[in-house]
Amino acid sequence: MLSVLDLVLQIETGTLTPRAVVDLCAGAIAEREASIGAFVALDLEAARERADAFASLPLRGLPVGIKDIYDTADFPTEYGSPIYAGHQPKADAAMVALVRRAGGVVIGKTVTTEFASLEPARTRNPRNLAHTPGGSSSGSAAAVAAGMVPIALGSQTGGSVIRPAAYCGVAGFKPSFRLMPTVGMKCFSWSLDTVGVFAAGVADVAFAAAAISGRDLRVDRAKPSAPRIALVRTPFWPEASADMQAALARAAQAAAAAGAQVRELDLPPLFEAATQAHGTIQDHEAYRALADEIDRHRDRLGPILREQLVNAATISPEAYDDARRLARQARRAFVELMSETDVILTPSAPGAAPHGLGSTGKPTFNRLWTLLGAPCVNVPGLFDSAGLPLGIQIVGRFARDRLALEAAAFLQRALTTL
Repeated sequence: MLSVLDLVLQIETGTLTPRAVVDLCAGAIAEREASIGAFVALDLEAARERADAFASLPLRGLPVGIKDIYDTADFPTEYGSPIYAGHQPKADAAMVALVRRAGGVVIGKTVTTEFASLEPARTRNPRNLAHTPGGSSSGSAAAVAAGMVPIALGSQTGGSVIRPAAYCGVAGFKPSFRLMPTVGMKCFSWSLDTVGVFAAGVADVAFAAAAISGRDLRVDRAKPSAPRIALVRTPFWPEASADMQAALARAAQAAAAAGAQVRELDLPPLFEAATQAHGTIQDHEAYRALADEIDRHRDRLGPILREQLVNAATISPEAYDDARRLARQARRAFVELMSETDVILTPSAPGAAPHGLGSTGKPTFNRLWTLLGAPCVNVPGLFDSAGLPLGIQIVGRFARDRLALEAAAFLQRALTTL
């Protein structure tokens, strides 16, 4: 993998040029793209020509992969659907424009599942090609894991940043809801859709997010302080694999040994009900956000998404409003729950990446935190008995994204001592 911070340092000291970084990415793409399938569009030559001109900007001309649900003026944007084959937007999505402003060079569009749903795409996991990379940001996570780009954008409605980051063994950052703009991103659920960022490690993803957003999110300038951590297994703990249960215990032990205050915390029943409300809100909104596609192109939708939308048509406005009220109650309760802790430690996924490409995995340990709008970070560094990555998730307080990233960086450092 390519470390953002290492590349930036080399560019700043003159030992590497942005164009040379593009060449590094091009080499990895030439070697691995045919087997992994992370991209739907690439323009390496244009990236080479532009990269050095941005060496003085925060991202130093580093290549960036953009999930193909973000509009791009210079690449087709197909949203993972044959309905939009060859579709060419006239303008960049807001996040793409911010990447360019920060000095990132868009190298290409990464594979997304259909409209960022659960319909599996063609990308394979770089850690083991027989396993899924997760979804829906499959191409972005895989591209970073394979060293094809140092930075990639994704998005999360259920678990589509944290889960693929966990499966591919990279850092993934889902910021607080609305911290970064979704303007120009294909909508699936306007109450839940959230921007995401991938990079090799926690400090790398924090640097990238800081440069793109203009916010103080960097955690590499000083040793991270020891946080107060609440170990939360959630009501869905039985769905976690034996390897994941052991990994979470190891992560808690490592954090405590490094000086963190770690205590166990049981979630009140309200939060289990809120997790169920996530699906009601998501599907009710998806049926409306994709109204044209389901009404005019139903036969061109994948079977999983088509069934999901057909079922969503039965969700009444009253049920949707009840779910939204429950979500508001859970968000208020979450503020109180976090009053005596800095972050939550919990699984990123039920286990390692499932075998095969027929499923993108389950967002069991992601839906609640997405509904709450909390910042989430996948911390890489642990593996199962077969050598596949296991992701540990740090969940922070709403709008306290830097604190969440700092705690994640602390945990990643602690895991290196195991």
